[in-house]
Amino acid sequence: MRILIVEDEVRLAQTLSVIISRGLAPCDAVYDGETGLDYAMSGAYDAIVLDIMLPKLDGFSLLRRLRRKDNKTPVLILSARNETVDRVYGLDYGADYYLSKPFDNAELLACLRSILRRQEAQTPEELQFGDLRLLPSVCNLSCGEKTVKLTVKEKSILELMMRNSASSISKDLLLTKVWGFDSDAKESNVEVYISFLRKKIKMLNSRVRIASIRFEGYHLEVLP
Repeated sequence: MRILIVEDEVRLAQTLSVIISRGLAPCDAVYDGETGLDYAMSGAYDAIVLDIMLPKLDGFSLLRRLRRKDNKTPVLILSARNETVDRVYGLDYGADYYLSKPFDNAELLACLRSILRRQEAQTPEELQFGDLRLLPSVCNLSCGEKTVKLTVKEKSILELMMRNSASSISKDLLLTKVWGFDSDAKESNVEVYISFLRKKIKMLNSRVRIASIRFEGYHLEVLP
């Protein structure tokens, strides 16, 4: 798990990073809206803490663009603007929670845990792409009447690709989401596990394949 903080006050962003890293999960902090949108669209984050008054791109505009691109990452708005109209805008634009500054550390962490639990509850038990069905909870991959067991990393890689089937998944993103930021794993580790997955998909006689795109990564496609 990793949290993105988009906050233009550098000292506050650093304080938030310490609070959230110690109480919940590792963090990355960026200090303007345009950079925040780029980071948010990477798919590397499980939740976003977002200020409204940001340089280059304000928080409301960032949130609208994020949701228009069908990015469902949970967003907690953390802002000194606490008028009712601001809360209404934030929630209507797609925020999952609106917390005013100044804030209590324990409440901030509780709000983040809440929106993360809500996201997990909305996750479908079974994922499908083409003729493949994945049951993440038990690491089972099926095609027709055939089923194979995946390792946890194989399941995590395929799950990420199925949830983001409209776009390519880079090796860097796979390393971040599956192995973690602090891992010593290399791109060659990703290649090995992609090879394992391809073999298991082939064993199922599926029409789905994992395609490689030079300089972009991998994506799922269905053969005719």
